[in-house]
Parts: sequence; C-alpha cells; structure tokens
Amino acid sequence: MRTLYKSIKNCDKVLLILTILLISYGLLNIVTASSRQAVTQDVPLYYYFYQQSKMILIGLFISLFIFCVDTKKYKHFMWLLYGGILFFLILLLMSGSSHRGSINWLSIAGIKFQPSEFAKPVLIASLAVLLERLYALFRKKDISHIPFIMIVLIVGMLFPLIVIYQKDFGTGMILFGIFGTLFLASPILRIEKFWTIVIAIMIGIIGILAVLATGHELLTEEQKSRFDFYNPCSNYEDGGYQICNGFIAIHDGGLFGLGIGKSKQKYSYIPEPHTDSVFAIIAEEYGLIFCLGILFIFLIILYRILRISALSNTLRGRYIALGVAVYMFLHILINLGGLFGIMPLTGVPLPFLSYGGSFTISLICSIAMAQRVYIEMKIQKKEKK
Repeated sequence: MRTLYKSIKNCDKVLLILTILLISYGLLNIVTASSRQAVTQDVPLYYYFYQQSKMILIGLFISLFIFCVDTKKYKHFMWLLYGGILFFLILLLMSGSSHRGSINWLSIAGIKFQPSEFAKPVLIASLAVLLERLYALFRKKDISHIPFIMIVLIVGMLFPLIVIYQKDFGTGMILFGIFGTLFLASPILRIEKFWTIVIAIMIGIIGILAVLATGHELLTEEQKSRFDFYNPCSNYEDGGYQICNGFIAIHDGGLFGLGIGKSKQKYSYIPEPHTDSVFAIIAEEYGLIFCLGILFIFLIILYRILRISALSNTLRGRYIALGVAVYMFLHILINLGGLFGIMPLTGVPLPFLSYGGSFTISLICSIAMAQRVYIEMKIQKKEKK
C-alpha cells in the first residue's frame, strides 16, 4: 500500500485528472448513446453502462499493479506476455469469430475478447525493452547490425502482419504505426533504417502481387465499399450510409447541440452508435463547442505523454511513452478521420468515449505505463536532491 501511495503521489496529476474526466464522461455518455441499441438487443437500458463499468474496473485494477512495477522489471516477464498474445492471435486464426469481414473475436470459457487490442500495449513495452537492450550494440561500428535489425523487425512485425491477415486493417495499421514510429526513433543508424524500409516496401509489394496472382482478394466486399468515402451521401445505399448519417448528426447538433438524450441519428440510422460513431452522437447532443473541448483535452493528454517521453531518463521509458502517445493519436486520427470522411471508416474505437471491453482495458493499462515512466522519473529526481 505504501508503494502504491508513493506511486500515485508522484504521478502526472494533470494526465491523471484528464484521464479520469474523459473515462467518467465516456461512461455516462454510453447510457444515452446505447439506449436504442439496448432496446433492439432486448437488454436492460443500463446494460452497456454496466458492461463498460466492469471493463473500466478491470483496467484500473491492473493499472494499480502497473503503477507499482518498475519498468526495468519488464524484461523479466514481457516476453512471456508477448508469447501469450502471439499464441492467442494464432489461435484466433483457427477458431476466431468474424465481425464485419474481419476475424478479431476470440471466446474462451465464455469470455469474449480481442487479442489484437491487448497486442498494442504489449508491443509497445516489448519493443521498448528490446531497443534499450540493443542500444549499445547498435552504436558499435565494428560489428554487423543486420542480425539485431532482424530481431527488431520480427518482434515488431509479427503482431501487425497476423492482424492484417485476419483482415482487421484498422488495428493492423495502428500496430504498424506503433512499430514504425518506434523503429524510426530507435538507435539504428539512419542509413540502415533507410535500406530496411526500402527492402520492406519491396517485399510488401511482392507479397501483395503474389496474393493477387493466386486469385485471392486482399479486401472483403464490405471493406472495399469503405474506400468510397469522398462523397458518402451520394453512395448512401451501398456503404456510405454510416458516414452520411454521421454528417447529418454533426450538422443537426450545431454549436450547442440538441440536448442530452435527444439524438435522432442513434435511432437505427447510425449502426452501433455507442462504438465507432460515438463522436457523432456527442456532436448531435452537445454541439460543436463541446466537441472542440473534448479535442482540446485529447491534445493536452497527448502533449503530457509526449512530454514524459521527452523528459524520461531511461531509453525504455522514452520508448514506452512515445509508443503510448502514437497508440492514442492513431486511434483518434483513424476514428475521426473515418467519421469526417477523410479516410475509410475502419471500426477503430475513440479513446475513452467508445464502448469496448478489450480496448478500454488496453488503453487504461497503456496510460498507466506512461504514468509509471513519469513516476520513476519523479522519484529519481527527488532522490538526487
């Protein structure tokens, strides 16, 4: 208890308060956003509220442990977690259930979850541990770096490649984005990074051509329809209805919104309005000014996490915080980009606001990892005085 108290006392208070604020608001908003869904699914009105509450509590419980575990100890168990996630991702290929054209749900002993969501924080921590361990070797000029680069590529690419093969392109792109950013920030020499990227692109092109040559499709028909996102309302019947109705919701909300619970688009116009398109429902009920406030809070949170990365006195801490910031940023970018019609709608949840168990637990744990980096930095600073 003393360790936990000390950790909370030394955490980034601004980040903590804003995280709690958004989690609390997102939980309360789920009640109104999911009201129609609850009726159609014949479940109690507060069903999704209670389910999300459970996931938040699980995330917070795990976070208490993360707060108390020094990141230098990650090297002792992180590869066990990495292997566990890899096992579940492979198992998912063999026995997972499909949702909207992608295989991303696994059910074990009645517990349904998405291994690809848990892959994100595990990938961040694993790469951080690995890059710190290989730092000195990458700085030596009298040895070949190719074996070490191959190790980094294998660790970083396994998760996203498997998820892409499962046709979950939104999650796959986020995993690629996390790995790509940490790879560019790694101690690998610039010229080696350049040639690694060139070779990877060439292999990727050859792989795509090989798949097409065998007569297989890279995308399902539903996924192909999402690429027609430039003018969704003109393609309303053939895939543009969700984005178009999101536009209508945002337009109807105006500056100050229609009022809490008064959204019209959540009534069967926008599918699952409490998940992918929750921001459209918020815009309709609360208005543009309120939404700008949410975006501003997102920016502050991202700034605080990037600040932790910049000030961290360890390499692993720098990479952990950077990875968490990229993780959050890509979720915000892809979710809102799809909602606003500037990129394909991929079903990626919006941090803190979208309903989703696996994602909620993973996000809370990721924020806790960034907080742990700040806690260690703060404790070390106090010890030097």
